[in-house]
Amino acid sequence: MSRRNKKQIFTNIEVMDAGSKGKTIAKAPDGKVIFLPNAVPGDVVDVQTFKMRKAYYEGKAINFHKLSDKRTQPACEHFGVCGGCKWQDMGYAHQLSYKQNEVVNNLTRIGHIELPEVTPILGSEKQYFYRNKMEFSFSDARWLTVEEIQSDKDLGDKNALGFHIPGMWDKILDIKTCHLQEDPSNAIRNAVKTFAIENNLEFFNTRNQTGFLRTMMIRTSTTGDLMVMIQFFKEDKPNRELLLNFIAESFPQITSLQFVINEKANDTIYDQEVICYKGDDHIFEEMESLKFKINAKSFYQTNSDQAYELYKIARDFAGLTGEELVYDLYTGAGTIAQFVAKQAKKVIGVEAVPDAIMAAKENAQLNNIQNVEFFVGDMKHVFNNSFIAKHGQPDVIVTDPPRDGMHKDVVQQILNIAPEKVVYVSCNSATQARDLALMDSLYKVTKVQAVDMFPQTFHVENVVLLEKRSGLTN
Repeated sequence: MSRRNKKQIFTNIEVMDAGSKGKTIAKAPDGKVIFLPNAVPGDVVDVQTFKMRKAYYEGKAINFHKLSDKRTQPACEHFGVCGGCKWQDMGYAHQLSYKQNEVVNNLTRIGHIELPEVTPILGSEKQYFYRNKMEFSFSDARWLTVEEIQSDKDLGDKNALGFHIPGMWDKILDIKTCHLQEDPSNAIRNAVKTFAIENNLEFFNTRNQTGFLRTMMIRTSTTGDLMVMIQFFKEDKPNRELLLNFIAESFPQITSLQFVINEKANDTIYDQEVICYKGDDHIFEEMESLKFKINAKSFYQTNSDQAYELYKIARDFAGLTGEELVYDLYTGAGTIAQFVAKQAKKVIGVEAVPDAIMAAKENAQLNNIQNVEFFVGDMKHVFNNSFIAKHGQPDVIVTDPPRDGMHKDVVQQILNIAPEKVVYVSCNSATQARDLALMDSLYKVTKVQAVDMFPQTFHVENVVLLEKRSGLTN
């Protein structure tokens, strides 16, 4: 074994802090940082390292001498194996504190941004059962725990309907109860699995690319609509209809039952035809007086209640009076654009995904919003001088980029345009900090508000208001 990956054991190590991606931080006797996936700040543990880098170790707590007072009992029986809710063993108040700290640390250490008094993070009223969309995968060779592998007992059913094991594309953990989506999500998933086994419907094998049942998506909404979509690897009409009829008859509250036949190597559906089997080909979500039509391919924030809070904060930060031209960059399906439209003179939304822009236009028409326009294209190419000349100089820019943040050309164009205000919504405060640093000469951060969209996880959203520094022009 190379020295780089040589295993070591450190004893009686106190876990000091929470780090990025759900890992916690301790310090080895030699002063190097240790990143741990299975401890809570305040634990005192023995650590076995499995990777050594120049400045840090990666390891795992193998013995607990003292349990932190920040700990709580995980609600889910799958905690520790399923990678979805890594902070279930930490009290929610402490989760919020560490998320707030991460935002502040990223903005100050990465961005070197001078911050105003930071508003406390907005927690989620629902700490479980808050997601409106879940995707489950079928497998004919479920993930086995170490205990099961070492056991002499009959392992029973080998099929799984659940989640991918983190970092293992072909391993599926069978889920009995998930605490992320409200009923009837668990009932549907478990009933589908039982029915498929009883009727000898083949579960998918990722490595061999064989089988029949591939994935299942369940979408719920605050309106009471319910969508279920089954993805089949191949067409088998009798068995397909057998399963879909069972779902429809067993769960009459489903308002949209759809399916996909996907024979390609990966299970993404964005290049596939989605066929409506029963009900509508969409569901509706509502926010204030707005309705948003959502199909199987649509993007919509997965925590509906917190999305509303997030959008209210963005609208409040924009401080619109009804006279402003607003640009909404990375508009997605145009939800923020339409949410702020009633307080703006006009809103221009720009997005790279054609299907999202089609949905944005359809929803604007559905909501009878006349003062929005949507355009599709790669942001760094579309958002240019001729676009500004054609559509006008924005008074306010709202930007909600993907995790990678904004392309440097987009940042530069914002600086060239120099609107009075920029509202930056981010799902990654590290890349947000990088972008803010590039804008710091022209803009001052005047408001910061973190929002917890995903309780029990390390993810956090952050909204920043940038206002042009006094006396500066572009």
